[in-house]
Amino acid sequence: MFDIRIGTLIPGMKAPAMMPQLNSQGFESYELTFDGWRHENMDFADHAARTLEAAEGRPISALGYYGNTLMDARIREGVEKLIDNAHRYNCNMVSVFAGADPAKSVPDNIPLFREVFGELTRRAEANGVKIALENCGDGWKGGSYNIAFCSEAWELLFDAVPSDALGLEWEPCHAMRALIDPVAQLRKWVKKVIHVHGKDGTIAWDVIREHGIRGIVPYFWSRTPGFGDTNWADLFTILLQNGYEGFCDIEGYHDTVHYDDMEWSAQLTGLEYLKRCRGGVNFYDGPVEYRGYQGKRKK
Repeated sequence: MFDIRIGTLIPGMKAPAMMPQLNSQGFESYELTFDGWRHENMDFADHAARTLEAAEGRPISALGYYGNTLMDARIREGVEKLIDNAHRYNCNMVSVFAGADPAKSVPDNIPLFREVFGELTRRAEANGVKIALENCGDGWKGGSYNIAFCSEAWELLFDAVPSDALGLEWEPCHAMRALIDPVAQLRKWVKKVIHVHGKDGTIAWDVIREHGIRGIVPYFWSRTPGFGDTNWADLFTILLQNGYEGFCDIEGYHDTVHYDDMEWSAQLTGLEYLKRCRGGVNFYDGPVEYRGYQGKRKK
């Protein structure tokens, strides 16, 4: 069986209706996102039962709720509810933004992060859940909505909350937007990666050479994997060499070329591409008579 399964993100409240349309297309997992959802009167038992029935055995890789976790009490309450109810979805991952007080620098946000995520990770540990911080955002000196966006910030965050229940939800797109080499970044931080988003990017180096990155000419586009600049075989190699066993879910709805009626055709192209990069589209275990000189893989 493949160590990395390839799926897609879908809105949690629409999941029971969407999954039957997608199951036959080869998606191996689903991340459910709950942005904008009204969680106060949510019947999790009913929703989870309908979702798992619609998934037809495909795992729910993560429950995502992306907002300003540090500053918005309602977002924080929603994250707590997802942590408490993840088990109903047979899921052990809740994905979030770290959040930020935009009036403060990243270092000045750390005391609040320690307080809020100290409590959240204790809750996660008690429920057998991990919290994955998505690596998007910017604004070291202020103006950020999510302080978990770069290596220097991660050093501070993981030092402030040294829990095994806290890790990264990583994707190359956010690194590339900041002109960071995603291969180099992943190689350094792979041990903290607990969930992967399948989102890529295109960097227009000709635009940067002529206009720079502070002008009015766009120099970067988010892309579906297979249409961007990243060699995902390199990323999966690093993940597999470091023992990653988990999910890479395509984060669609961002591609600025293939969208609207082209959304799912592009996602299916990305799905096959990512499967090839992870080691194959279909798993085949034999013949077993000879395996080669490498020995047995980890199990």
